[in-house]
Amino acid sequence: MRSYRALRRRILTPNVSETKLEVRGFHVKNPEAKELLETVGRSFLTGYAYAAEAATTDEAEERLEGVPTRFRGFAYEGAAMGFAVREGLPIGGRGMVRDFLDGRGHDHIYMAYVGVGWAMARLPRFRWSSLYAPDPLLRWLVLDGYGFHQAYFQTERYVHQGFQEENFPWPAGPHGWYANRAIDQGIGRALWFVGGTEAEVVAGLIDRFPEHRRSDLYSGAGLAATYAGGGDDTELRWFAKHAGPYQRQVAQGSAFAAGARVRAGLVVPHNEIATQVFCGMTPVEAQRVTDEALVDLPADGDVPSWEVWRRRIAARFDSLDTAP
Repeated sequence: MRSYRALRRRILTPNVSETKLEVRGFHVKNPEAKELLETVGRSFLTGYAYAAEAATTDEAEERLEGVPTRFRGFAYEGAAMGFAVREGLPIGGRGMVRDFLDGRGHDHIYMAYVGVGWAMARLPRFRWSSLYAPDPLLRWLVLDGYGFHQAYFQTERYVHQGFQEENFPWPAGPHGWYANRAIDQGIGRALWFVGGTEAEVVAGLIDRFPEHRRSDLYSGAGLAATYAGGGDDTELRWFAKHAGPYQRQVAQGSAFAAGARVRAGLVVPHNEIATQVFCGMTPVEAQRVTDEALVDLPADGDVPSWEVWRRRIAARFDSLDTAP
């Protein structure tokens, strides 16, 4: 049985070379940023491999807890993808995403839902019904994960050509029009990686997109800059100023990242720097903003509650200085 599980891991887990910046064709700012982004990629694949091989979610979680603090959230994201792929193929993973979200994965729930979105990008569409994303508010993070994956692995099409999906079929219902916006939030996160964490390069990539897409792209980039890091105080301040009318969306994304880090107990110094620059507050204070915005959040109406939540958070940062 153990040999079968090891074989399953080898078959399912992508080669680590796929996370190399030169393989992806991403911008290289400096050796430190390159090592950071490649370590993020390796950590994601480590979590994925743990999930691919594990007999139970508890077994994978024990190993995930050994990943260094800065990168543990990415490993949990990868594990969620691994469990979702196992369910979607299916190859011995029924109920594992549910168990993962009910276990230690619950502390990493934002990252876990994003990981399910990575699985969506790798599964045939007729298997999307197998995806487990029960929270109607957070399910939009699945499409965020899908968008990140597509921009990361199909960079020419989704980034440089600005491709956008038409009539995206998931989730079904009256809010299909919002799917591309959620996907763009993930593409924006990926742009922080594509641009090698260099603020001017990332902003240049965003500014090539049509104006109506930029608010979601800047939000995603602000989230990645806060969660993953790679930019110093000066770069982040430049990025916030350059965002101009989208500065509060950058702050909203940063607050989301802070909430994810605080919830999981994974706050590290670069998170504190980013939330101070983008939000003018500590990660704990930024998380509080996201929690307060959930109070009396209406159920889905004409606009998904997810977007209402994002707008409430962004509105808290209306007073940010956007002068050039």
